[in-house]
Amino acid sequence: MFRALWTSASGMTAQQTSLDVISHNMANVNTVGFKKMRATFQDLVYQTIREPGAPTSPTTRNPSGFQIGLGAYVSDTYGIFTQGNIFQTGNQLDIAIQGDGFFKVVLPDGTIAYTRNGQFRLDAEGRIVNPDGYPLDPEITIPADAISVGISADGTVSVLRQGATAVEEVGRIELAKFVNPAGLRRIGNNLFIQTDASGEPVIDNPGNQGLGTLLQGYLESSNVNIVEEMVSLIIAQRAFEFNTKGITAADEMLGQTANLRR
Repeated sequence: MFRALWTSASGMTAQQTSLDVISHNMANVNTVGFKKMRATFQDLVYQTIREPGAPTSPTTRNPSGFQIGLGAYVSDTYGIFTQGNIFQTGNQLDIAIQGDGFFKVVLPDGTIAYTRNGQFRLDAEGRIVNPDGYPLDPEITIPADAISVGISADGTVSVLRQGATAVEEVGRIELAKFVNPAGLRRIGNNLFIQTDASGEPVIDNPGNQGLGTLLQGYLESSNVNIVEEMVSLIIAQRAFEFNTKGITAADEMLGQTANLRR
């Protein structure tokens, strides 16, 4: 009886975590370059009353055994890195990645972080930086007298200086990809950092080694599907409710047991 109480409680805790993940996805439905997450469930350890295959006579064995599960838990949150929709902005420093890959930016401590958010700006020194001021890696500086900036599909950045008749190449944007992008650690602000689970990055120009190409004047939206999240929300809510019913039923049975002597 008490086992049922704790088993249902574990299910409630797991569904509560699932709801937290779903809520996070829905909160970021309009976050540029956001990649949704999914909670992965596993069953908890089993209490084995009788081992499968235990002898039942000198010539026969139990075909299935006797095991009782002790509930469920969330084993991990898995990132889903499918392509989000691409929409036009007209801003010459907005860049979308069509395909696989991440932009590289340098954090204040020198660590390389990775992002799908292509909302770039110029800082006071003319460097191309992300919304938090972190520069691209490798660093690209736009001259102060540039009147236009062009970014090609292969990452080449060119400018047209005031009074000039020909464009000038000032750098090239590199992309990075990982064997297991779900193993990247999220640190907020649309940034990821490398871990042992993600593996070493493959770094090259856009369009090489399976990397995507760039599209200037566009951004990639979140890959969250609000309809899917609503369905998942309802499922999590109902699963939580079903587990409360298990606790209620176990409590009523305990109450009936306690009243046997009355």
